[in-house]
Amino acid sequence: MGGTAGIKDVARLAGVSVGTVSNVINRPDMVGEDTRRRVQGAIDQLGYVRSESARQLRAGHSRIMGLLVLDLGNPFFVSVARGAEQAARAAGLGVMVCNSAQSPADEADYLSLFAEQRVRGVLLTPTDATAAATAVLRRNNVPFVLVDRVLPGTDACSVAVDDVAGGAMAARHLLEGGHRLIAYVGGGHPLQQVRDRREGALGAVALAGHGRESLVDVRVDRLDVDAGRDAGARLLGLTPRPTAVFCANDLLALGVLQTAFAAGLRVPEDLAIVGYDDIEFAAAAAVPLTSVRQPAEAMGRTAAELLLEETGDDASGHRHQQVLFQPEIVVRRSSLRGA
Repeated sequence: MGGTAGIKDVARLAGVSVGTVSNVINRPDMVGEDTRRRVQGAIDQLGYVRSESARQLRAGHSRIMGLLVLDLGNPFFVSVARGAEQAARAAGLGVMVCNSAQSPADEADYLSLFAEQRVRGVLLTPTDATAAATAVLRRNNVPFVLVDRVLPGTDACSVAVDDVAGGAMAARHLLEGGHRLIAYVGGGHPLQQVRDRREGALGAVALAGHGRESLVDVRVDRLDVDAGRDAGARLLGLTPRPTAVFCANDLLALGVLQTAFAAGLRVPEDLAIVGYDDIEFAAAAAVPLTSVRQPAEAMGRTAAELLLEETGDDASGHRHQQVLFQPEIVVRRSSLRGA
């Protein structure tokens, strides 16, 4: 038979009605075993594949949720996606993962795509701290949950970590280790999470009785290992040179660590290093990296569960929630003097 087989072709070959074929596909318990076997044989013979998009239009919702993250090159977001997928699969759904690469234009394109595809809902880490990114979703009545971000003035569900507290933990740990001049690799970056971590570090410095000059900004325009290497080279040229560095994420910290090794410095004796996220590679670094841990998988899983609740059969009872996880510092050799 030429072309793509449809449900009518299956019904004709099996000698049953279109409704019976639909029941075999969607509600097989309603059809006798002999009929099910005959219909399934026709499906196999014709190579019939049901139209998911048509089924979704009839059912009124999709079996796919969208996930748009800032950087799939960062293992933190891979873990977020893993947690979201666990919750989605448990509910019989799939996850379409997209990467904005911190580009507002790419973000807008993907959000429009999600709306066009009528996804069940979207898990979103927006590129900026305004509600502009969610406008297209609101216009198209697409439910969404913010991940790793809380947007002022919006009542949407969100799942985030207290990054101010995390930044304070990192700086306090270094101050307690005797460091009085600490570099913050991430200064000037527009991402709100990075700014919050700096704010927390400054708060810890002030609480310890030191001036703002005790935290030296080392600016970056990206949040990857290459940017960390470049920041490390500039850091080593500072006079006086900081004895410790707190990096806005682990990828930056790994880049600083590489530069320190290349310059012949000992870590932590000459330079203590603390990262953020506690990705898998942190513990496996040449000098195991102290890092502020975010519960990435739990964040992704919780966000997906909130979206499923908002779009499920009991959606009328859903109330938007803003879930705030607390970070924890995992101390390893990179910041322990005398280790």
